[in-house]
Amino acid sequence: MRIAVIGAGIIGVTTAYELAADGHEVTVLERRGSVAAETSFANAGVIAPGYVTPWAAPGMPAKVLRHLFKRHAPVRLGALPDRALRRWIWRWWRACQSASYELNRSRMHRLAEYSRTRLHLLTDKLQLEYEQAQGYLVLLRGEQDVALAEPAMKLLEALGVDFALADAAACRRIEPALNPDTPLQAGIHLPGDEVGNCRHFAHLLKNEAQRLGARFHFHRDVQALHAGGKPQVLHAPQRPDAASTFADTLMADAANSAVTLPEPPITEAFDAVVICAAMGAGPLLRPLGLRLPLAPVFGYSVTAPLRHREGEAGQGPRSALMDEHYKVAISRLGQRVRVAGSAELGGAIDRQSPAALETLYKVLHDWFPGAAQLGRAQRWKGARPMLPDGPPVLGASGAPGVWLNLGHGSSGWALACGSARVLADSIAGRAPAIDTDGLAVDRLR
Repeated sequence: MRIAVIGAGIIGVTTAYELAADGHEVTVLERRGSVAAETSFANAGVIAPGYVTPWAAPGMPAKVLRHLFKRHAPVRLGALPDRALRRWIWRWWRACQSASYELNRSRMHRLAEYSRTRLHLLTDKLQLEYEQAQGYLVLLRGEQDVALAEPAMKLLEALGVDFALADAAACRRIEPALNPDTPLQAGIHLPGDEVGNCRHFAHLLKNEAQRLGARFHFHRDVQALHAGGKPQVLHAPQRPDAASTFADTLMADAANSAVTLPEPPITEAFDAVVICAAMGAGPLLRPLGLRLPLAPVFGYSVTAPLRHREGEAGQGPRSALMDEHYKVAISRLGQRVRVAGSAELGGAIDRQSPAALETLYKVLHDWFPGAAQLGRAQRWKGARPMLPDGPPVLGASGAPGVWLNLGHGSSGWALACGSARVLADSIAGRAPAIDTDGLAVDRLR
């Protein structure tokens, strides 16, 4: 089959690879200049299936409200919610009921475990190196944090996840560079979990997909999608400095008295189209009668080179940690450290919150003071496409020839490899290796 994949984040790249591995003729259309250039660019990199759970959980609305008024808050409002976000919040609140949460949690965990298995299979088969490190440690600062973590530990036990509650001394043996002056009561150690550079993995897998014949076209703004026996994709090549749409480019060129006009839009027909365009999916799907309740939940990260060489004091973390109190992750990526967190509702991708960044710097300083060269830090903000009930949507859209791999929220890296394989199996008419109940778009209608 001739298949178009729209979007080249970690979801689009893994999808393109699996489809190419199945022998399809794959064309990837991406509006940016490379793969993993937006949401997948600088995430925490943590692969921890036991912690892949819906944001819509019992008691979460009250927690969110309490966080909104704190200085170092894991959840923030970037702006007053507009009508679309208010509708999303309403659906999210309804999904916080216990019965819905239990169902959605099991769906996400099943997919996350399968995805980790697929990640390991691809890593071994293709001999990929993407700054991986083994182990995940959830830091609990005080007795209250330990008490609040009890439900999470019961859930990990119920799911059969390998973990141990470690005292402070054991935590410092696992991560020797932890600041001894920062209070630490205990930690949850998950030796089977891991961290890796999502963006680097995406670039490596893109190369493998190209070896299988997949074609990647960058600076391609997909403007319209027409469903049918042979779905048609309307897209326009873009210069790296072009505006976001073809019409905007024409206006900008006219305003600047440019002589050379951009190429006109191109219409291509495919046997199938897979939409992996995250927040860019809405405008393509609405004309087809499908309105997915996707909302951007913005996350932040700061990445900086480590100050000392391996083996010296203050070299930063060995693997990945989570400060449970502030919901901030600290990850070791080669000779760099990345600190990531925050869930910001409302606002815009181009407006960074000083308060959110301040919290990241605080947590990094609390645990690894002086470890990073912050003068060379890279700050990032990304829009994570989240559905109100938690799981992504995988499979047929209901429009002829159009397929979906969308809505992974903050768990895109943890769910990508499994989601791509499920989608490829579905297109091929094969039964996926896992139960996909509750992952189809029908649950959102």
